[in-house]
Amino acid sequence: MRYHDSVLLEESVDALNVKKDGVYVDVTFGGGGHSREILSRLGDEGKLFAFDQDPDAQRNKIEDSRFVLIGENFRYISRFLRFYGVKKVDGVLADLGVSSYQFDAAERGFSTRFDAELDMRMDKKSTLTARIVVNEYDEKELADVLYLYGELRNARALAKAIVEARSEKEIETSFQLKEVLKGFLPKSREHKILAQIYQAFRIEVNKELEVLKEFLNQIPDLLSQEGRLSVISYHSLEDRLVKRFIRTGMFSGEPEKDFFGNTNEPLKKIGKLIVPSKEEVKTNNRARSAKLRVATLK
Repeated sequence: MRYHDSVLLEESVDALNVKKDGVYVDVTFGGGGHSREILSRLGDEGKLFAFDQDPDAQRNKIEDSRFVLIGENFRYISRFLRFYGVKKVDGVLADLGVSSYQFDAAERGFSTRFDAELDMRMDKKSTLTARIVVNEYDEKELADVLYLYGELRNARALAKAIVEARSEKEIETSFQLKEVLKGFLPKSREHKILAQIYQAFRIEVNKELEVLKEFLNQIPDLLSQEGRLSVISYHSLEDRLVKRFIRTGMFSGEPEKDFFGNTNEPLKKIGKLIVPSKEEVKTNNRARSAKLRVATLK
């Protein structure tokens, strides 16, 4: 099975302004598309570190003396780079979201297309699954997850329906969940609503927004003076965090001003928001919602 077609491949790697002898990090290795592109631009003295907590992705490891694959969550980026003696890097690339392989592997439970156990773990060692969220979270917790991470206005009604259904029988699979919620899934919008529901549970299971915040907070101390951050996001919750952090160095509120009215944001954006071309979306439908933002130290 083809693992993943890298989205905004040229644009995201171009944004890193790769130096032949630079040190770079691809925090979402996946099928290795972005990593291979970075390696193609590095010289013999260059170095590339990549992160991926998914054992399926780790099987795509690139055999190259300049390359190190770290099988961990990228929230620990600084810790593991220090282990390799790296304190500063020239560029960091993140392609957030779920890979094509993860969507297409029915047993992973990421897709609404297959009848599979509710799993959705990116890290198979994790103990929290979507099945646990659906069957063990109380009604308020479920409603909060669906509202905050799925942006569903009827989150309370959805949560109530799930709690009522599971009181009679545990909800184990994606098709069982779909059956429980069929009254909320008009044919014209079924796929969109299901995608929002699945997004909500996936974000909760993998703590995706917490991970993203932890990762971004480490970037200012990790980048060298002209280092670049290149981030591809796929939904508004991720993109909002990336955009705000680049603009203010914060995820909410506004930065404090000093006596002279100056603020101290660590990063500055480079260029404008980049989105895939019509041609790329035509050949890779999963690129349609992608947004690329680029930043460097201020």
